[in-house]
Amino acid sequence: MFAAERRQLILEMVRANGAVSLRELARVVQTSEVTVRRDVRALEAEGLLDRRHGGAVLPGGFTRESGFPQKSHLATAEKTAIADVAASLVEEGEAIVVGAGTTTQELARRLARVPGLTVVTNSLLVAQALAHANRVEVVMTGGTLRGSNYALVGSGAEQSLQGLRVSRAFLSGSGLTAERGLSTSNMLSASVDRALVQAAAEVVVLADHTKLGTDTMFQTVPTDVMTRLVTDEPPPHDDRAGTELQALADQGVQITVAGGAASPGATGDGMAGRRPRRESPLPVQRRGGPTAQLRSAGMIPDPQPGERERARVADMRRR
Repeated sequence: MFAAERRQLILEMVRANGAVSLRELARVVQTSEVTVRRDVRALEAEGLLDRRHGGAVLPGGFTRESGFPQKSHLATAEKTAIADVAASLVEEGEAIVVGAGTTTQELARRLARVPGLTVVTNSLLVAQALAHANRVEVVMTGGTLRGSNYALVGSGAEQSLQGLRVSRAFLSGSGLTAERGLSTSNMLSASVDRALVQAAAEVVVLADHTKLGTDTMFQTVPTDVMTRLVTDEPPPHDDRAGTELQALADQGVQITVAGGAASPGATGDGMAGRRPRRESPLPVQRRGGPTAQLRSAGMIPDPQPGERERARVADMRRR
């Protein structure tokens, strides 16, 4: 594919989805992330899109919300890994709230095997994933159906959450920064998410690395309210995502980093093949870039034994 053809396809994907990760762009145009990054930089110079941490967005500073069909095909491996780790945080007999989103839908599929669980949600997709689960009680909010993400919103949804108290809330969104916390592009969705937060003793945010550093219009979870962030491993070259994670950890958010791809044997219906999670707090003073700091802190897995051996051989050859 010629450069002009690649860049036209990249531009069409960003216009259709609002935000697309470099990984996804590289997969679609069948080239390396290095080449895609060069194409994105060229398109940004022409004012056709904006670069963000690990991806590209529509120009103008704030990303618009993509529809469910587009979101469901973005960062699928990352969402699977995040859902696996998030499900491991839930205990038998717990009462939780789960917000709307494609990542929380993946979480719900795994929660179907947690006995005695009570799940409060405004998401039809979350409720559907748990509809046939044995010994899992699903409580839905009222409200008006928002078709773009199959969520119940409005005053009816918010009023149904008044007086509710659960142990944890699991929420996703459109963007996450250390400065503003979690945000979304829709006012009605943001208002319900804030009501879900008020009902929970702890707030767990689920966000893949492409959302790190992205800011959208309506704040849902301020950074000082976030208990934990579950995210995926940023690409090795993406020090900007590492910088955002470090800033969140510095503000007291517990960071749990899942593997960047689904483990062998992981499925949408269970929790098999779960990868171990790495948690903060992070030490502030580390040598190397932010990603190196995360790796040193144990949040990002070290290279596999085979990779270490190849690196050792290469170092001997240099000497």
